[in-house]
Amino acid sequence: MGNVMAYSGITTKVRAMSAKLLTAEDYDIIAGLGTVTEAIEYLKDKTAYAPYVNRMDISLYHRGNVEKILYQSLFDDYSRLFRFAGMKQKTFLKLYWKRYEIDLINYCLRIVFNHYDKPFDLEYKKEFFDRYSQISIDRLITSKNIDELVDNLRDTEYYDALARIKDSGAGTLFDYDLALDLYYFSTMWKKGKRVLKGHEQKIFLKDYGTKIDLLNLQWIYRAKKYYHMLPPDIYSMTIPIHYRVRVEEFKSLVETPTLEQFETEVGKTYYAGKYDYMQADKTLEQMYRDCLRKLYLTDKRNDPYSIAIVNTYLFLKEEEIYKLTTALECIRYGLTKGETLGYLGGVNQ
Repeated sequence: MGNVMAYSGITTKVRAMSAKLLTAEDYDIIAGLGTVTEAIEYLKDKTAYAPYVNRMDISLYHRGNVEKILYQSLFDDYSRLFRFAGMKQKTFLKLYWKRYEIDLINYCLRIVFNHYDKPFDLEYKKEFFDRYSQISIDRLITSKNIDELVDNLRDTEYYDALARIKDSGAGTLFDYDLALDLYYFSTMWKKGKRVLKGHEQKIFLKDYGTKIDLLNLQWIYRAKKYYHMLPPDIYSMTIPIHYRVRVEEFKSLVETPTLEQFETEVGKTYYAGKYDYMQADKTLEQMYRDCLRKLYLTDKRNDPYSIAIVNTYLFLKEEEIYKLTTALECIRYGLTKGETLGYLGGVNQ
């Protein structure tokens, strides 16, 4: 009864917001449109995006600008959830926001490493980061090189992980990405155990444990297939947390000498039986998203008065943005409707 009372308000809010998510029919229509302009115009009739699209001049109808308004819609949804949240839900949402901080730092790393001529394009995020984040966008956009970028993160929790790479004097973009990912997942795991209690903690650890396992499987596969990395190097780039993949299984996955043997070992894991992982007709990214979608929707169905309702909504909203930007790219390059739907994979439910 306590959870029902604590979550009744935010659950009602999420249900109302979920009704605005795109449906399978929407994706089918968008995939069949002939131009990016037509696809953007279609979003004008969708309640979640109409206010943002209507403010755009038609001359700005390209993926970069559309992606900005999609993320503004996501951050506005996060703000609505935060306003409706009680103390327990706010604790979870503050943890969740860290994923957006990681995305921001990764974006900035690419700007300074690749010496892009274009300036930092972060104004559309500034209002939300000023409100919810420890990171100052005003400071980040002054960074002209990697040393300045890391120094501008000095007052945040991410500084130490990145400073070690900077101080080595030989850090690559891959090194910074890896350090950031390892820090993020390890810290989220520890903080989730510390600040969440009872059923909330159980749901959080199940969701993040599954995500960590699936990411490790992806990273091991890529290390073997594309980079022919040796086991010691593979161990160094995986997240040192094991949820459903046991330590013995993990060791076998890393140390198998061939991809065929790796796939055989994956077939013995929990995920092969539970989610039919490593299907031949899907990419690793599609399988990863499919597994998480099934997990979150099951969580939502089984525990509607818990953090599962918030976690699932944000996942589905992020999925929607991914699918819309993918659809726009497919339309831009003249792919057929069938090809576009193939790239989109599953749809929100």
